[in-house]
Amino acid sequence: MAEPREPNTGAWRSRIGQRLYVRIYVALLVSLIVASVLFGMARMRFDPVPGTLHSSIHAHIHMLVVLMAIALVVAAAAYPVVRRLTGRLERLQTSVEAWGSGDLSTRVAVEGRDEVAQLARSFNESAARVEALVGAQKALLANASHELRSPLARIGMAVALLQDVAPAAIRAELARNIAELDLLIDEVLLASRLDAATGAERPMVTLDLTALVAEECARIGADLTAETIETRGDPTLLRRMVRNLLENAQRHGGATPIAVALTLTEGAIRLEICDGGPGVAAAEREAIFAPFYRARGASEADGGHGLGLSLVRQIARRHGGDVSCVERPAGGGCFRVVLPRD
Repeated sequence: MAEPREPNTGAWRSRIGQRLYVRIYVALLVSLIVASVLFGMARMRFDPVPGTLHSSIHAHIHMLVVLMAIALVVAAAAYPVVRRLTGRLERLQTSVEAWGSGDLSTRVAVEGRDEVAQLARSFNESAARVEALVGAQKALLANASHELRSPLARIGMAVALLQDVAPAAIRAELARNIAELDLLIDEVLLASRLDAATGAERPMVTLDLTALVAEECARIGADLTAETIETRGDPTLLRRMVRNLLENAQRHGGATPIAVALTLTEGAIRLEICDGGPGVAAAEREAIFAPFYRARGASEADGGHGLGLSLVRQIARRHGGDVSCVERPAGGGCFRVVLPRD
């Protein structure tokens, strides 16, 4: 049984001390108290009350008490003002952080007519412009990718008509380029739809993840070690995630065996797909998940367009998990997908 953890008093005090309203309030309170004490001492030194010593001391003490009471009243009255100002700043900070994390629809409540309110209005206007620009870019990308389907289909038909005229090498190269272009369009379309889709548009269902992974492994002859696992998710997207990882291992593994492991760990489902190829340099293990990124040493002849791993990350995060490129003791490339257990 784990021992109860003692509260981290130092960290708590540090967090409190970093709050703007606490520092302003403490500074105001200390200033008022010091001013009151100094004023009282000055009165005792330079303005003695006539009469007996006892009455003089009593009057001085009474004056100090009154001054301290005044200081406390002023401090208590100043607290709501200071807290209201800093509270608005905190709400602005929370909204900016939410917007920066990807929720472009976030807006800040405009409170008052001062500089903080003007800052909130400026943020809302900038956020609206950025959201409109990003939305227009996504729509343009999706529409352009969709419209490319028609000319690509016509090019494919023209190539088919040249089967008996063009040399075999040219026909094969044209077919390969058309297939790559078709795959690129498909990946761009899927990426744009994932950006725009909501949970209601792509509902989650209960599925046999082990069977899904086994089908994809059998398609390319990968070795699978798996436990029986059911989960909730989008079967089309999960299949695409597994297929992209397997095709990546096949493309960069140098014809080495591909090992796939699907296991249950504490609180998570883990999928690992490893190959015996050259692997990924430590400095690039995060960069390879960026769209259209090519690792150093990779060429167009290897195939792929740099969207496959980006889609894998999008799909994994859409299911509440993530993917990472991990170091393999035996060498080679190894990708690990971690999904939450239901």
